Amino acid sequence: MAIFHYNLLKKKQTQIRNASRILGFVFLIFIVFSFIAFLPFSASVQIWISIVAVLAVSHLCLKLEGNNLNSIGLRLNIGFLSEFAIGILLGLLLILFQALIIFFFDGFTWVRNTQINLGHIIYALISFLAISLYEELLFRGYAFQWAVRGLGNTTALLLFGLFFVIAHLDNPGMTGGTLLLGSLNIGLASVLLGLAWIRTKSLALPVGIHLGWNWTQGSLLGFGVSGEKSQGYWAPVFNDLPHWFTGGDFGLEASLPCTAVCLIMCICFVLWKSKNMRIIAVPHQNRVPRL
Repeated sequence: MAIFHYNLLKKKQTQIRNASRILGFVFLIFIVFSFIAFLPFSASVQIWISIVAVLAVSHLCLKLEGNNLNSIGLRLNIGFLSEFAIGILLGLLLILFQALIIFFFDGFTWVRNTQINLGHIIYALISFLAISLYEELLFRGYAFQWAVRGLGNTTALLLFGLFFVIAHLDNPGMTGGTLLLGSLNIGLASVLLGLAWIRTKSLALPVGIHLGWNWTQGSLLGFGVSGEKSQGYWAPVFNDLPHWFTGGDFGLEASLPCTAVCLIMCICFVLWKSKNMRIIAVPHQNRVPRL
């Protein structure tokens, strides 16, 4: 009985330490972002400043623990670049598969957007890279990873999935049926990206998937990206199918095929046997293993 109470107390102490790390990180992010919001720069510049800020806060928190950015999955080597490239390809294929399902059911037709050239597509790639890197650092970086260690995989995935949805609630078109299905799919996408980190212990795969998903959906295929209008190399002209099937102007994240694809991909990640899972399954670790 004494051993049981000791283990319970030790577990509680670990959870408190993990929570304090997360709250400290969130507090610093809030302070820094409050300052960034008043800087006289365009949104395209501010997001890069925000990326540097998240990296700096993450580095500071990790430094206090005796770790570095490598420990949250930022290892800039050949393996990282390979996983990043695989992620881009996977994100591209996931979006393309959703679009083809809707296309084959006569949900829309594609027309060539002659106003878009290679320069537009490359610029959009850089812009979406910034968005993907920023959101993955924020939602699958330091705070998420300590939540996984303190709460376990399932609770952390659901909790940060909820945070991810809340962060997108102000997006254009988040009303009515789109609000319901869009929130569900954005939450599922967050779980998918979280599982990508859990399986690889690297941010390369989730950042790559996020980038490939957004860039293909908006800049290549011309759909909206989570409600934000985008000019693509191709432009979809929607037919009379309901929005819950096509996603409409909001984008594929508000479509039923997106729900199916995200669920299938999440199941694939769950079934994927990875040597990294043994590390993440130990919730009482106080330090992030050096990778």
